[in-house]
Amino acid sequence: MKTVGLIGGMSWESTAEYYRLLNELTRERLGGLHSSRCVLYSVDFAEIEQLQVQGRWEEAGELLAGAARALEAAGADLVLICTNTMHKVADRVQDAVGVPLLHLADATADAVLGAGLRTVGLLGTAFTMEQDFYRRRLEARGLTVLVPGADDRALVHRVIYEELCLGVVRDSSRESYRRVIAELAENGAEGVVLGCTEIELLVGPGDSTVPLFPTTRLHAEAAVRAALTTAE
Repeated sequence: MKTVGLIGGMSWESTAEYYRLLNELTRERLGGLHSSRCVLYSVDFAEIEQLQVQGRWEEAGELLAGAARALEAAGADLVLICTNTMHKVADRVQDAVGVPLLHLADATADAVLGAGLRTVGLLGTAFTMEQDFYRRRLEARGLTVLVPGADDRALVHRVIYEELCLGVVRDSSRESYRRVIAELAENGAEGVVLGCTEIELLVGPGDSTVPLFPTTRLHAEAAVRAALTTAE
């Protein structure tokens, strides 16, 4: 079994989901008492969030690159950045290590294409929805990506940082997300990418009339497949 290296803590709420999913999926594949062989480098999210807000992405990239180097030194055979937003610095992280970085957007695109869809809505932080680093990766795979209007982007972003990252799950926010998802579907989205790892704490398949693509689960599934490729 290969060792999965996790750059987590952004937020720890969703990183805990990564750990749970990696272990559950490994047990499903191997049975018995098997669990995932993994190492975690958990950063201080407050420091990362300040760098995001201030646009200091180069510094943020170096911080995560250092985390990746530490994971490689600890024996990681592959690395995951356990957040969609910080894939803005994915190239910097990959350049820092000699082991592969399993890109979250690639795992997501594989799932969307595997479902036979071509047009998807994208929910996430304002950085993910409004900047092109994530959309461009999906579009390079032939997908058309739709995002909510400005007011709804602000709402989605606020709920992530002011509620979900703090472990707060509100029914009113779930209803707001359901409305945003429904509007994306009305505008032509055949499915919706939950492009922030915390969103899966709030909504699931029952909250949408179109397929949802939960990026935390998809990333974890891809990691387990990669870790067990030569193990079974």
